[in-house]
This record gives sequence, structure tokens and C-alpha cells, in this order.
Amino acid sequence: MKREFLKQFLNKISNFPSWVKEIIYKKLSEEFDNKENPAYIFAAYKPILTYKGRCELEFKKSGFDTNIYNILQGADSDCSISEITLNTYLSMEELAGYFLFCVDEGFFELPDNSQILNIAGFLTGKYNTGEYFVNSGTITESQLDDAVKNNNNKEPNKKFGQVLVDLGLISQKQLDTILSIKEEAKKRFILDYNDVPKFNSEYAKEKDNYEKQIEDLKQENAILKKKLEQLLTMVKRND
Repeated sequence: MKREFLKQFLNKISNFPSWVKEIIYKKLSEEFDNKENPAYIFAAYKPILTYKGRCELEFKKSGFDTNIYNILQGADSDCSISEITLNTYLSMEELAGYFLFCVDEGFFELPDNSQILNIAGFLTGKYNTGEYFVNSGTITESQLDDAVKNNNNKEPNKKFGQVLVDLGLISQKQLDTILSIKEEAKKRFILDYNDVPKFNSEYAKEKDNYEKQIEDLKQENAILKKKLEQLLTMVKRND
């Protein structure tokens, strides 16, 4: 059965008051400020099943573990990497490993964007930081080799990514972004959409009813006050 937790989660959010959704939107816009963000590129990608992949999904001749078939099913359902990750309870790092396996086995078509494989390779440890930036076209292989030579035995405890920053080959922001993505990719996210905060529309309706009742009481009070004043006037006249 296809799990659509993300869809159900988003449906919950859609019922939030507009000002709450505006806050969420602004916060996410700050975090993902452009579509060149590596996390967005990989997470938004939709794997495409090959004929071989469809046959494996249908007949399961190879007897792979359940995760493989769940991932193939996700691709067959036109799900993105992020949706497949969520529906299979895997971390993005684990999903990246399965994704590369499916590509190597010929179950998925090769992505048109080579950065998809580059990002997946970095998340799984297939590529180190230097190799990632070479594959992304940020630095050349020659620059990487020079950086390795320059760093040999000089500062053995320094992370190589920081060496690239110090040499001016990449920016600190570029390094921080990709390292943060890799760290976040290790985390699993099991969505219990029942725990999503709810906007209590019933409370809002009750509040409106109470306000109407209060207004009605005010009007009744004004009428009673007027009648009382008239009664007092009549009493004074009789005196």
C-alpha cells in the first residue's frame, strides 16, 4: 500500500491560519533560498524506472531486501527522492545508497543532471569533499591535486574542506552548506502526522457564538434599562 504521509502532512498545514502559513513559508524561504541548493536538487529529483526496473518490481526475481522494492515502487508512483525517503522511513543518506545501487543495477535511468549522482555519492561517502567540488565543477582536478600536495604534513589535523577554503578555492558558505547537508542526511524523519498542531475551527465557531450571545445580552440589557427608566419616570409622576 502506498503511504502518502507527506501529502497528509501538507493537508494538515493547509488548514492552518494564513498568518501561520506565511511564517512557515518565510522561514523555509530563508533556509532554501534558491533551487541550486544541492539538498533541493537531489531531494526534488524523481527517479525514472527502466524496463529492467519495472520487471524487477513486478517479479522480484533477484530477491532484494524490501527497501529496494519500496524504492522502485516509489519511483513507479512518480515520487521524488524526498517523498520516497519519507515513505520508506529511511534517512536521506540511506536512500542515496539505495538510489546509487538501483542506478548501477540498471533499475533507474541515468539522471540528466550529473549533480544528482554527485550529491548522492557525497552523501554516501563514495566521494570525499574535494571530489565533490571537482565533480560539481567548482574546482579542477589540478587544483585539488595542488591542495593535497600543499597540505601534506603541514596541518594534518585540519579538515581538507577547510584547506580548500583557506586556499580560496571554495567559499566558507559553500563548505558549510555541503557539510550541513551531509550531516542532516544522516537523520531519519518518521512523520506522525497526528501530532501536527491543529487549528481548532470548532473553538473559533464557539468563540463567534459567545460573542454573538454577549452582543444579544447587551441589547437586551439596553432594552431593560430603558424600560426601567420609563417605569421610574411613571412612579415619580404618581408621587
